[in-house]
Amino acid sequence: MKFGVLVFPGTWSHQDFAHVLQDILGCDWGYVWHKEASVAGYDALILPGGFAHGDYLRCGAIARFSPIMEAVIRFAQDGGPVIGSCNGFQILCEAGLLPGALLRNDSLQYRCRWVHIRTENVETPFTRTLAPGQVLKMPISHGEGRYFAPPETLTALSARGQIVFRYATPEGRITSDANPNGALENIAGVCNARRNVMGLMPHPERATESLLGSADGRPLFESVLTTSAIQH
Repeated sequence: MKFGVLVFPGTWSHQDFAHVLQDILGCDWGYVWHKEASVAGYDALILPGGFAHGDYLRCGAIARFSPIMEAVIRFAQDGGPVIGSCNGFQILCEAGLLPGALLRNDSLQYRCRWVHIRTENVETPFTRTLAPGQVLKMPISHGEGRYFAPPETLTALSARGQIVFRYATPEGRITSDANPNGALENIAGVCNARRNVMGLMPHPERATESLLGSADGRPLFESVLTTSAIQH
């Protein structure tokens, strides 16, 4: 299985993903520059965090129009697994591949800290090795991570099982104190209706080695590998 790691001007987490894929998991991977027009040869796509195009206008608003995004959209429409972390989540929302939007943190401050998230959906290519309700520890690093969607969209997301992660206490309780940015319903990650596209604000690539504080992000990558093995 080969992972494609997208790189936009201002992306800064691509090397973290490369380290995980190459040095920890031993996977085949490659960088995909934003001006390319094809993702042929890749079995899964990753949109890393950072500040694509400086996040001018709005986070992900310019990156959404990069040439590579047309190929990403086609890849997703064909059922290919796509995951976006932090800025990658913002880009996926701007591109219409995920519902909702990420707004300025309610504190109006940049948040860089460890959080806990509770697993709400284990029926995605990225969460199949997790247990329902399993709590994961991962870091966040964002100024605009407050998930927002209209009430009718939130209702639909809940009914369709599209809410994948919620900010929680280490024990798995959904509380306002566990919410680092004011996200509606403590939402930390969502997926599309088909469940092959997922975005989350925490950084799983920075939580794959216990030495760094947590290896809870590793199952997200292992889930994709497991899904690919089953499909083949």
